[in-house]
Amino acid sequence: MRKRATARQQDVLNVLNACDKPMTAYQILEELQADEPDIAPPTVYRTLSALTGQGRAHRLESIKAFVPCRCSHAESVPVLAICEDCGSVEEHDGSGLLLPLTKLTDRSAFCAERHIVEIHGRCGTCAA
Repeated sequence: MRKRATARQQDVLNVLNACDKPMTAYQILEELQADEPDIAPPTVYRTLSALTGQGRAHRLESIKAFVPCRCSHAESVPVLAICEDCGSVEEHDGSGLLLPLTKLTDRSAFCAERHIVEIHGRCGTCAA
């Protein structure tokens, strides 16, 4: 069962959901400072860490930015398709990848804690 989001977590999620592109922690901070000028970067980083840990947001490792989670990934692999042209991010359910990834890491006794697949390219609109 997913825990209820704190007020701060909900504020950060609202900022992420209002933007159609990935956001850096500092972009999120700037948005939050409009209503709360004294908010500091560590607060945003702690909140983002909690949200990613809860599966409510994803950190795009390759571009050091965040997006809200739009799918349920309880027993799945988020597959994030990142457009190099417009910056949009499509989230896909990679359930079919979980078993092959687990078999791959089991060979070396690697104990995976989470799975996130990032794919870079161009979205359908930009590729057309």
